[in-house]
Amino acid sequence: MCTLDGRVAWVTGGGRGIGRAIALELARRGAAVAISARTERQIDAVADEIRALGVAALPVVADALSLADTLACTAAIAGEVGPVDILVNNAGGGTGISNSDALTAAMRDAALFAANVDLNLHSAYRASRAVIDGMAARGYGRIINIGSGYAKRSGGSPAYTAAKHGLIGLTRAMAAQVATKGVTVNCLCPGWTNTQLVDLDAMAKASGTDAAAVRAAIEAENLQRRILEPEELAPMAALLAAPESAGITGQVISVDGGYKV
Repeated sequence: MCTLDGRVAWVTGGGRGIGRAIALELARRGAAVAISARTERQIDAVADEIRALGVAALPVVADALSLADTLACTAAIAGEVGPVDILVNNAGGGTGISNSDALTAAMRDAALFAANVDLNLHSAYRASRAVIDGMAARGYGRIINIGSGYAKRSGGSPAYTAAKHGLIGLTRAMAAQVATKGVTVNCLCPGWTNTQLVDLDAMAKASGTDAAAVRAAIEAENLQRRILEPEELAPMAALLAAPESAGITGQVISVDGGYKV
C-alpha cells in the first residue's frame, strides 16, 4: 500500500520537524525527495538520511518568501531528479521584519501581519502554482498543504490564524481547478506537535508561569492529553501522496490527538 516508487516529492521547510518527518516517510515509500529551506546545514542532514534509505535526495537552499527562489527551486528539482509529482507545502511558522526608525508602530504592525501571511499562505500558493500545471499535464499530482489546529478555530496570532484559515480556502479552490485531471489538493492539520515551534520555556516566560504548567495546559486541549510527535503525521501524508488516495481531494484532515474536539 502507498508505494511511491518512481515519484518525485518536494517538501518545503523540510529541514526539521514535520517537514523532515514527512520527507523521510515519502522516501521510505520509494519517492525521490527534494527538500528546501533556508538553512543549508539542516536540509543537507535530511538529504543524507534520505540517501541512507537508498533513494535520491536533493537539498535546495530556498527562501519560501521569494518567488524567484521558488521558481529556481522548481527548475532545479526538475533538472536533477525530475518534475514534481508530490508537493508538501510545509514552510511556515513566524517571521519578523527588519527594524527601521522610519516605521511607525502602525506601519510595523501592518508589515508584520503581511509578512506572516506571506509565509504561511502565499508561499503555498507560489509553490503550488509552480508545479500544478505540470502535474495536470502529466495526469498525476498530489499537493498537501500543512495547516494547523488554528486553521479551523482561533487561538494563534491574528496573522497566523488568518493565513491558516486561508490555506483551507486555497486548498478547496485549487482542488476544484484540477479535480478532473488526476491532481488532488488536501490540507493536513497538526495540533500541538513536538517541534521547535512549541517552545515551552518561551511560552512559559510569555505567560508568567513555568514549562510544566504550559505543557499541562496544552496537553489538556486534545482528547489524548499529549503532544504528538512529527512522525505521527507522516503516514497520513504518505497516504495523501499515493495513488490510493485518488478519491480524496479538497479535504481538511487532522492528525492532532483530537484537538479541541
